[in-house]
Amino acid sequence: MAGRDYYDILGVSRGATDKEIKQAYRRLARKYHPDVNPGDKSAEEKFKEINAANEVLSDPEKRKKYDQFGENWQYADQFAQAGWRAGPYGDFSGQGPFTIFDLGDIRSQAGDLGGIFDSLFRGFGARTTSRRPRRGQDIDQPIEVTLEEAYHGSSRTIETQVESPCHVCGGRGALGNAPCYTCGGLGRLLRPQRLEVNIPRGVKDGSRIRMAGKGRPGSAGGSSGDLYLVVSVRPHPLFQRKDSDLHVEVPVPLSDAILGGEVEVPTLKGKLALKIPPETPNGKVFRLAGQGMPRMGDTKRGDLFAKVQVVLPTKLTERERELFKELKELRRGEK
Repeated sequence: MAGRDYYDILGVSRGATDKEIKQAYRRLARKYHPDVNPGDKSAEEKFKEINAANEVLSDPEKRKKYDQFGENWQYADQFAQAGWRAGPYGDFSGQGPFTIFDLGDIRSQAGDLGGIFDSLFRGFGARTTSRRPRRGQDIDQPIEVTLEEAYHGSSRTIETQVESPCHVCGGRGALGNAPCYTCGGLGRLLRPQRLEVNIPRGVKDGSRIRMAGKGRPGSAGGSSGDLYLVVSVRPHPLFQRKDSDLHVEVPVPLSDAILGGEVEVPTLKGKLALKIPPETPNGKVFRLAGQGMPRMGDTKRGDLFAKVQVVLPTKLTERERELFKELKELRRGEK
C-alpha cells in the first residue's frame, strides 16, 4: 500500500463525510468481493486495498493522523511527542526555525524516534551520547480468512510493510541542515514484504496471530517488535457460526417430514446423512455432536445444529391434488 492514496482507492474526496466513505466502501466491497470474483487475483488484491483504506478512513482518529502524515500516519504519536509536524509537501519540521532541542528530552519523549534525532542532529554538528537499546513497536494488521480456512487451518502469503533505511539520506534522516524530504526525517521508509502465514484451526473474529520479530525494527541494537494479524472471518453462504458451533438450514421434503426419511446435511468436511423422524415439524433443530468448528489449542470441536426447513411441493399433478384433497377431508372429519 506504500504510496497509494486511500481516498483515491475508495473514490472519494478528502472532505468526504463518514456516510460517503461507508457507502463507497460497501459499493466497492460488493463489486470486488472474492465470492463475486472467484479465482480473480486482481479483484482479490483490489478487495484487500479497499479494506485497508476503509480501516483507516472509517476511524476518525486514524483518518486525522492519515490526513496529517499520509502513509507515515502510524508514527503520528511519535511525531507529536517530538514536536514535529507535517509540512505542505510531506516534509517535517520542528516548532520553529530556531527551536532549541535537548536531545535527552527528545529521546525520553519520542521513544524510538530518538535514533532519528541522533542522526539528524549529527548532521547539524551536535554531540550525542550513546542510547540504550529499544525494542521496536508491535504492528497490528487485519487479515480476512474464509470459514473453510478457519476450519481446516491453512497457509497464506500476505503482503505487509517493513522499514528499511532511506535510500536518499542513507538512514541519517537529514540532507545537509534540513530533514530529508523523502523520509520526512525518519531515516527509514516502508517497503512491501511477502510473508508466509500459518492460519491455525479454529481462529475466529478478533483472533490475533503473532509473528515474532516481524514488527518495527528496534533502535540502538534493540530487538524488532512483533506483527499481530487480527483475524476477521468472511461470512459463509450456508453456515452461521456462534463461537465453536455451526448452524445450518436443511431443506426437507414435505413427504419426509410427515412420513419420515433421510436427508443430507452439509458440513465443512463433506455431507452427512440425517434421519428424519415421522411428523417432524418445520423449524425442528437436530444437534450433530462434534461436527462444528475446532477450538484453538484444543482437540475438541463444537457442534453442528441442523434446522429443518420443510419444502412444500409445487407443480402438483392431478393425482397429487386428489390425494391432498382426500387427506384434507380425512383430517376435517377427525375434528
